[in-house]
Amino acid sequence: MAEKKKKSGGGVKKGFILGAAVGAATGVVAGVLTAPKSGKETRADIARGGKKAVAKAKAGGRKIAKKLKK
Repeated sequence: MAEKKKKSGGGVKKGFILGAAVGAATGVVAGVLTAPKSGKETRADIARGGKKAVAKAKAGGRKIAKKLKK
């Protein structure tokens, strides 16, 4: 019987970081949408939250790339 090769933990870490980023973004959007603000304020909050989520995801990607280079 052929043995299966073990996968390195890198895929798990990537998936966790991506899941955390998506979860954070979803939480921000849900919180903003349930807040008692005007539409204009809500849209501005969503835009800020999206920019923060993208920045965190990019930072996480840079960390992973740096670790993979080592």
